[in-house]
Amino acid sequence: MLKLFKIKPQAISPISSSIVILAAVIVGNSLTPNLTVAESTVAQTKQNEFIPQVAFRKAPRLLDISTTFNEVRFRSAIYYFDITIPDDAGAPLQKVEIELRKGQDRIRYKLERTVAFIGTHRRRGDRLALETVSQDEKTEVISVVFANSLPPGTTFTVGLKPIRNPDFDGIYVFGVSVFPQGENPFGLYLGSRSLYFRRGFDGFFGH
Repeated sequence: MLKLFKIKPQAISPISSSIVILAAVIVGNSLTPNLTVAESTVAQTKQNEFIPQVAFRKAPRLLDISTTFNEVRFRSAIYYFDITIPDDAGAPLQKVEIELRKGQDRIRYKLERTVAFIGTHRRRGDRLALETVSQDEKTEVISVVFANSLPPGTTFTVGLKPIRNPDFDGIYVFGVSVFPQGENPFGLYLGSRSLYFRRGFDGFFGH
């Protein structure tokens, strides 16, 4: 920014005028830009700071997906997702994402009733604390974040509680992704499994 000096012409000799003009040029064209470049350099350095990405050395596995009731419109079902982390995974697991990839109907959930525990749905162990459970409004992907990351060698299960089973029968395909603990985690898609919902009691005996 050019700085202007208010002066009286009669009070300044030609030499003094040159000095004032030179000072204005120095302030306007050299000092201020240098400060701007310095600030810009610092901002650029922060922006380009490299954060190493954390990834599993060996992928966890999606063991099974099951439901306690597979009749359409049933209100007491729970969907279980069994996952195992191999001993040589190389990183603890922090988050699981679950997505309905194919189906005839949208499924809504009671996210506050999501559960997780050690073991499989057939052999349940200690309950696991959850930090957050959320669902993206656009993609409808459900994110389950554990309060404490799960170490390699752990088999665990996430249980989702739908408001009710879908209205239409057929095959519903769920995809599962997992993320290791870290500031810049690399998500890994484990694949998909399907649940089959059939016409039955239509949920009249649910609650």
